[in-house]
Amino acid sequence: MATFPEGAVLVFGGSGGIGQGVARTFAAAGSDVAIAYRAKQEVAERVAAGIGAHGRKATTHRTDVTVAAQLRATVAEVLKAHGRIHTVVWAAGPVVEQVLLSQADEALWKRSIDIEVHGFYHAVQATLPAMREAGGGSYVHLGSAGHVWFPQRDGLSVVPKAANEAFIKGIAKEEGTHNIRANSVLVGVIEAGMFLELTKRGVFDQKWIDETHKLLCLKRWGQPEDIGNAAVYLATANYVTGQQINVSGGFGV
Repeated sequence: MATFPEGAVLVFGGSGGIGQGVARTFAAAGSDVAIAYRAKQEVAERVAAGIGAHGRKATTHRTDVTVAAQLRATVAEVLKAHGRIHTVVWAAGPVVEQVLLSQADEALWKRSIDIEVHGFYHAVQATLPAMREAGGGSYVHLGSAGHVWFPQRDGLSVVPKAANEAFIKGIAKEEGTHNIRANSVLVGVIEAGMFLELTKRGVFDQKWIDETHKLLCLKRWGQPEDIGNAAVYLATANYVTGQQINVSGGFGV
């Protein structure tokens, strides 16, 4: 069991394929959980019920991260339900269309930036005052392993997340005096969420899967719990801030 303060972890995107695993891993480590979702109410409630069955408190909160007022209202709901937000995990984001950057039309580009960058900005602005008032807290951003080894056609994921990587370092630098830490998990190919969805659509064919698998030092796909374990570590490693953990199975090493 990890050591958490009173309160809960707030997982944005907690109904997504990776976000579900992160929420469950925090609960297994001893934290109550608030799951923020946009559309998958049934999934969010199922994850919360499973967490509750194992003895932790879990709540669900519908919100659109691109709308600042909605997000502020969600944070107020979470604080009312749990008293404190000790950790914010940013796992929100769209299924990313796999296109060359030169072929990314303006609508796709703006959508990616709006959800990933502006959404994270809204989340920080809404939660930071409460963290300061409570005496500290932690941000864990789920970024992209492409930040280290850029995969072709994944730019609509890597580029927005790179902006958030800079934001994370800024939070670490500026908010450490308030005992607030900020770190990132760089996410590789995880057997959930976007990877499964794009495989189902035929975007990732067998040749792509085989060639990508060859690049892994660990000859298995990552699981959501692998990301969850890294996030729990960063949330509880109280002298670690401004850092990145590349959870990619050694992809591209």
